[in-house]
Amino acid sequence: AVYECVFSPHPKLTQSWSKRLYSNIHIRNTMYTVTDVGVMANALLLLVHIPLHITGHRPKPTDLPIGLLALIHLVILLINGFIASDIFIPRGGGGRWDDLTCKLLIYLYRLMRDFSICATFLLSVLQAITLSPRSSCLAEFKHKSSCYNLCFLLFLWVIYSSFSSHLFISIAATPNWTSDNFMYVTESCSFIPMTFFLRHSLSTLLTFREFSFIGIMALSNGYIVALLCRHKGQSQRLHSTSLSPTILLFMSCFVVMSILDSIVSYARITLKDDSVFYCIQILVTHSYASFSPLVFICTGKRIIGILRYMWDKTVNISVASGG
Repeated sequence: AVYECVFSPHPKLTQSWSKRLYSNIHIRNTMYTVTDVGVMANALLLLVHIPLHITGHRPKPTDLPIGLLALIHLVILLINGFIASDIFIPRGGGGRWDDLTCKLLIYLYRLMRDFSICATFLLSVLQAITLSPRSSCLAEFKHKSSCYNLCFLLFLWVIYSSFSSHLFISIAATPNWTSDNFMYVTESCSFIPMTFFLRHSLSTLLTFREFSFIGIMALSNGYIVALLCRHKGQSQRLHSTSLSPTILLFMSCFVVMSILDSIVSYARITLKDDSVFYCIQILVTHSYASFSPLVFICTGKRIIGILRYMWDKTVNISVASGG
């Protein structure tokens, strides 16, 4: 993923590399458009889920990770706005970030992305547990409280994000634009290359981590599909399966974006560390955060009902005020 590259950088990193970025109007406008759409979509999804937890309504087990994903993605996109400003807005030497700012922003961004992946993982597993029959070994987890799920998510996040702790050391303020030993991150920040042993050790650990999480999610999604096919004609289970196609579509978006991210990352590292590859990679990684809430907004019957109710209330208030 972006900002977590553990491979050796390409040589001859120069200031003209960044100039190609902030002078490209199309890439800059696309980046800010994706960010704006994502901020509005996640804010709307979060606004819909807040009443489910503060009113007397009994939320579903999947409401917690969906609401958390909306909040996490909102934070990710806001942080990305600051990072994008350092990529696309030219500034003088005195306007650049210092070393601490680079470390905090990039590392916080990575922590939030890790949290997003863990919440997506939990959502997939919870839906599989919800649909599992009473005779299944997963049935004993059906009645776990939201507090238990939140504690498990936090534990999962700590384990997952521990693999990214090297970023706090590896990210630094760019000391010299003509240096051959630094990989571009933003105009102010660069990635310090690692030793051969550390680089390949981290690559192995990160590969194991990603395959483990995606593998379990693939198994849970396959289990969900099998249960949906099995209970397709049973009307008594419709209440528990109504959200499943939406979650499967959501997981499909995650898998597609992860595959595209891996392909672009590989192309950037093996072919040429070019600004075009870099921007495509950023757009791919943020497309999941920007467009995934639209899946729930457009397909969730309950969300559509809440939005329609809020719209009717707003119209009635406007009519009453006008009258």
